[in-house]
Amino acid sequence: MNKNDLAAILEDSGLSPYQADAYVTVLELGSDSATSIAEASDVPDPRIYDVLRDLEGRGYVETYEQDSLHARAQDPATVFGDLRERADRFEDAAEEIETRWEAPAMDSHTVSFLKQIDTVLDRAEAKIRAATDQIGIAASLDQFERLQPALQAAHERGAYVRLVLHVEEDSGESVPPESLLAETASEVRYRTIPMPFLTLVDRTATCFAPHALSTNRYGIIVEDRTHAYVFHWFFIAGLWESTVPLVEPDETLPRTYVDIRECIRDIGPLIETGAIVAVTIDGIGVESGASVRVEGTVVDVEFPCLEAAEADRPERYLGGQATVVVDTGDRQVTVGGWGAVMEAYEATRIVVEHVEE
Repeated sequence: MNKNDLAAILEDSGLSPYQADAYVTVLELGSDSATSIAEASDVPDPRIYDVLRDLEGRGYVETYEQDSLHARAQDPATVFGDLRERADRFEDAAEEIETRWEAPAMDSHTVSFLKQIDTVLDRAEAKIRAATDQIGIAASLDQFERLQPALQAAHERGAYVRLVLHVEEDSGESVPPESLLAETASEVRYRTIPMPFLTLVDRTATCFAPHALSTNRYGIIVEDRTHAYVFHWFFIAGLWESTVPLVEPDETLPRTYVDIRECIRDIGPLIETGAIVAVTIDGIGVESGASVRVEGTVVDVEFPCLEAAEADRPERYLGGQATVVVDTGDRQVTVGGWGAVMEAYEATRIVVEHVEE
């Protein structure tokens, strides 16, 4: 390896060009004056003294006085250590680059922690105004009053809105008029037990804040389908199923469902008796993620938990497999609910068009 190549490698290890040149020159000369080292290298005479002192500070050379400043190379153990450490770092970087290159691409996810609950409500309002398909919301009466115009606008443009209200006992609070609630949401329920604020929008965005009695006063905004799914189950099992109905969906056909389990609960007994149930299902492909529409008749349902459930205990069949099999006329396809993994499609909305006994 020639002098220039060795100097270039030393530059890669962290030395400046002048330091690398001077050090290689010292190695060649063994020991000499600063003036001679400058003459044998490309380091200018005025700079050689600073360069040698910098090299001495790194443990590469030793300087001493002998009529003038002289320098000689130190034991190269320090240099060896620096080079090996740098080599290890390069190797680690190479392995990390390879790992990142081979890893699957990640979708964009956002999680924000907010100290001001008002900011959570502002973000929830913005999400509600942008909703296109469905909204689940648990709110106090004050929070509902603030978000009611946005909820009503979303409901009027076709979003399916499920609303849970918290009404404090013995506080003098009154439930809003049923007419207003019917204009605001597809289904409305209430409870007297304190609950957190929660808004789920289009199965992708979550806005959460603890209830007023909580010791943790913060808010969370999550834009991620997986975490929205976890909050959805908290909404269903922890809030929705323990509430009192105020506004219930119209049972006349066509009837819309955003929960496949509720749909199966209603049409399952009909399918068993041989009824023809015509449906239109909007959803997404489980593998492709593309939007789809399935139209046909339900020929079978798979809901093992339903058989063991009691009619007055709906929480008994919240979990487990829930699948409908739809005959489209040219093929049969399987459709599951939110988080489907076994079926071809995940239903976001099911409309039972008509039923023939």
